[in-house]
Amino acid sequence: MMNKIILAPSLLAADCCNLGAAVKQIEAVPSAWIHFDVMDGSFVPHISFGVPVLASLRRITSAPVDVHLMVCHPETHIPAYIEAGADHITFQYEAAVHHHRIIEQIHTAGKKAGIAIVPSTPVCALAEILPDVDIVLVMTVNPGFGGQKLIRRCLDKAALLADLRSRHGYSYVIAADGGITKENIAEAGRVGVDVAVSGTAFFSGALSDSLRS
Repeated sequence: MMNKIILAPSLLAADCCNLGAAVKQIEAVPSAWIHFDVMDGSFVPHISFGVPVLASLRRITSAPVDVHLMVCHPETHIPAYIEAGADHITFQYEAAVHHHRIIEQIHTAGKKAGIAIVPSTPVCALAEILPDVDIVLVMTVNPGFGGQKLIRRCLDKAALLADLRSRHGYSYVIAADGGITKENIAEAGRVGVDVAVSGTAFFSGALSDSLRS
């Protein structure tokens, strides 16, 4: 049975000349999150939005802002993004060493903490922190570029995370990020994905039919 999926459109795929309009487009979707990708040019090749952009957008929306830090040393960036208005902070497992400490850092600030894994990182790497996180983000493409095709075997990770959650009574939500389209969003829901991060497909209008169903 398909989960009722929360959509988290990524501003990375929006028209950067009119991010305010993009936010309003997201707000028109019931329960949607605003996914805010942060890239540092080191963990991933490109550089994206920063703190001033988030602070500006926070002033015009009450929708949940879901910040995804694709940066090295995420613990040094987290306070600024929290101050700018993030509701959720997700950092990359591969970019940090002291994962539990960073999760506590986020929780102490009263925000939801998430951890993300790239396609080559197995779910078993998260075993010691699954009881502590609020969000587990499965990258279903290699991070850093929009418009990529979903790597289908990454959905097996979502299925495994759903099974672990059920068996152990964990409370995290499962997110999938990359290549989510109207053709595969139902499959993602069936395997246990709760939150679908979509950029290109959302802002092109290609997900409209799925959102109305």
